[in-house]
Amino acid sequence: MKKQLPFVLSNFAMTADGKIAFANGNFVPFGSKRDLRHLYELRATADAVVCGARTVEATGTILGNGGEKFRRLRLKRGLAEFPLRIIVSGSGSINPTAKIFSKRFSPIVVLTTARISKANLKKLRDLADEVKICGEAEINLSAALRWLRDKWKVDRLLCEGGGELHFALVRAGLLRELHLTVCPRIFGGRSAPTIADGGGFFHLAGAARFKLKSTSRVDNEVFVVFKATKSGAA
Repeated sequence: MKKQLPFVLSNFAMTADGKIAFANGNFVPFGSKRDLRHLYELRATADAVVCGARTVEATGTILGNGGEKFRRLRLKRGLAEFPLRIIVSGSGSINPTAKIFSKRFSPIVVLTTARISKANLKKLRDLADEVKICGEAEINLSAALRWLRDKWKVDRLLCEGGGELHFALVRAGLLRELHLTVCPRIFGGRSAPTIADGGGFFHLAGAARFKLKSTSRVDNEVFVVFKATKSGAA
């Protein structure tokens, strides 16, 4: 019997025009305090949180648990005090001064490919708790998730960006649930990052499909949850 892969969900705050950062790539938090609390509430349900390397660098995230309230909530649910922290970089070119490496409250795992240089591999092995090569030119996300389940006991994985990693999960048919906070701002810019960057789909028939699970409004923000119904993978 084929073992089930971890349940993968994602969470993004986006502007009314679908952007998650400015056209120059700069990121400034633009969600409300309620949106931030929602982020920590979702982290408190997950064994691990994953981000792409550029997201880790641009946002300065340390992928923590959100404080004592959420630490207790995690323990009540039978989870570790802090989530496993996963960084994805196909080339392994992660800034060694990224803030996440200075906080050692939970293990850090780097997923990369055979494209990584020997210098980057050595550097990351000094910084992270484990570096796993999961493919030749591109990361084999299915294999990576299987390894995370078997080696690190990850049953529930939260993706927090960026758009290329998120789209790769969608394209592979691995994303099960999407949480969006729609914020009352417009950034504009044809090159501004979105929740699903990368190559994209080229035909409607192949596009990933979702169904609406829930919506709620808090002040001027709308919180939406979609459930995946069909993989858009070719």
